[in-house]
Amino acid sequence: MQNLPDKIYLKDVGPRDGLQNEETWIETEDKVTMIDKLAQSGLKEIEISSFVHPKWIPALSDAREVARQIQRYPDVNYSALVPNQKGLEHALEADLDGISVFMSASETHNQKNINKTIDETYPVLRDVIEVAKQENKVVTGYVSTVFDCPFEGRTKPEQVIPVCEQLLESGADYLSLGDTIGSAVPSQVEALLDELLKRYPEEKLIMHFHDTRGMAMANLLTSLNYGITHFDSSVGGLGGCPYAPGAAGNVATEDVLYLFHGLGIETGISMDHLLDTAEFIQSKLGKRLPSKSLTHQLSRN
Repeated sequence: MQNLPDKIYLKDVGPRDGLQNEETWIETEDKVTMIDKLAQSGLKEIEISSFVHPKWIPALSDAREVARQIQRYPDVNYSALVPNQKGLEHALEADLDGISVFMSASETHNQKNINKTIDETYPVLRDVIEVAKQENKVVTGYVSTVFDCPFEGRTKPEQVIPVCEQLLESGADYLSLGDTIGSAVPSQVEALLDELLKRYPEEKLIMHFHDTRGMAMANLLTSLNYGITHFDSSVGGLGGCPYAPGAAGNVATEDVLYLFHGLGIETGISMDHLLDTAEFIQSKLGKRLPSKSLTHQLSRN
């Protein structure tokens, strides 16, 4: 392997990207407990919810209550996903540290997810980013379907680049590149990063892998070899996408942690705390989560 970084940065998106796709309603107090447990694990970034209209994501209809009730640890960056100015207003009222906006690199997925064309989405997100930056918020631009689209098939790097350019020019601090349906293989990761790293520094890029085909770890290692140090993951392997049929959960935070610790990379995150959190939310959902580390831990009990 090439030279590995001394330190990596994980953002757990389980409370948002994970729970948004679950049919089982998780009580507000349990969401709060989940987020507080994640903060106690040593994670420095947690995406707590999404300020979208409840009819679109019913599972996160209590976003404002969750934001109000969580314990705020001073060294943790709390963020939420917002679709528009109304969502941003709620996020600003909650005084979160970070704001995430989202769009797709493929036209069909963008229209199904946002109900707008890609070109129609740019000015909406530009306005959100402008206000968020005025309020000194860290802004992440999520770009979905950067490798494959469930409706259009393979996404080419030249489709992704204009979206990245628009988001960064609008003021986004980071780009989170989503393997939304979990179908990418390392050669696709290489092809995209070859193009993006010609244009942007690696510290601007966050890799967001789903594990539908079991390729998330291979893709993550490929990204590491390109110098990427920021990754999204989800406790327990929670997740999916309401607008991407067949998409499985994000790569499990505790599985990523096992890999990084095995490679000698510093994280500052406690595996025991993460496993406790994963076991807690698994019990609330009443179903087995895909985390391999959690499965191994429970088999020993």
